[in-house]
Order: sequence, then C-alpha cells, then structure tokens
Amino acid sequence: MKPLALFVVAAAASLSGAAALAADAQQLLKDKACLACHTVDKKLVGPAYKEVAAKYRSRKDAEAHLTKKIKEGSTGVWGQVPMPPNAVSDADAQTLAKYIRALK
Repeated sequence: MKPLALFVVAAAASLSGAAALAADAQQLLKDKACLACHTVDKKLVGPAYKEVAAKYRSRKDAEAHLTKKIKEGSTGVWGQVPMPPNAVSDADAQTLAKYIRALK
C-alpha cells in the first residue's frame, strides 16, 4: 500500500474510533444523569464540558485527573456547588474523561 493510502486508512480508523468514543460517552452522559447538571457548551449547574476541556487542556495528567474527579466528585473547583461522587466504573469514567478532553 502506498503511503498516502496508509494515511487515509489510518485517518478513517481514527475518525471511526473518535465517533465510537463520542457515541459511547454520550450514552453514558444520559445513563448516568450527568446531563442533569452539565451540557457540552453552556454552564448549567456545573460547568460546560468544553470549559472543563479548556481548563485542563495543558495538564499532562488531565485524563487521569478528570477520571478521578468523575468518580470521587469535587468541591470548590467551579464555585461552591459540589459535584457528588458518581457510581461509575473506572472504564466508564475514563471514557467520559477522554470524551470531555477531546471537546474544543
């Protein structure tokens, strides 16, 4: 296979992987009631996911940090309203963290 063809195949695989991640994460956001307090692009009770992505974009451990925050909750990062701990698996929390980090 020629280099350009390999690039096209790799890009298509990457896009389908990103689409699968987004679909999985969006279903988790619904199933775990995350959307009761958050939206992708505007503040509700908690910050918009795009704001979260921007805040942690330069952090090297952002995915692990967000995974922990999703599972354990937090207080005082975005104001006085606490985010309660969420009963999600490590894998689900990591899926959500990856999705949030990918938002622009």
